[in-house]
Amino acid sequence: MKRLLVLGIAVAVFAGSMFHEKLRLGALNAGAETPSEPAKGQQGQQPLSASRAAREEKALQDARRQQIAEKEAALAAKEQELKKLGAKLDSQVKALEDSKKRLDDSLKVQKKAQDEKQKKMIGLFKKMRPEQAGQLMDKLEEDKVISLLNQMDTKTIIKLVPFLKQPRVLKWINENLKGV
Repeated sequence: MKRLLVLGIAVAVFAGSMFHEKLRLGALNAGAETPSEPAKGQQGQQPLSASRAAREEKALQDARRQQIAEKEAALAAKEQELKKLGAKLDSQVKALEDSKKRLDDSLKVQKKAQDEKQKKMIGLFKKMRPEQAGQLMDKLEEDKVISLLNQMDTKTIIKLVPFLKQPRVLKWINENLKGV
């Protein structure tokens, strides 16, 4: 498609230059005294200047063709380079997407394992006597205790609250009331 466009432009330029050459030659002919009698100083020069003009026009056309060919070659090289860079970027994007998928899968597995462990701990605290569970939970970090309380059912919490340190219970209540 690009070559057709370039070829069309070249033909248009060639046609335009030929038109101007005909006009120039026509002006030279019109300036002659009579078509059959050339001026004394111009005998034999008109055919010579016409062939000279044709050679110059051909040289100009060849130079233009050479420039167009060089530009086409440069464009083709740039196009190939861009295609290579595009392919490289596509492969990098695919690799990043694969890495993200693996990371997401790994995080899901870790989250599931963590949830299972937490469910076991909640089950353990449910089965213990409330006094023992309260003493153990008081030895844990405050954030972990609050997280465990958030996951427990109401019956278990009611049994545990009297045996937990009251500042922890109040913090847990305040955090739950913030959402209301």
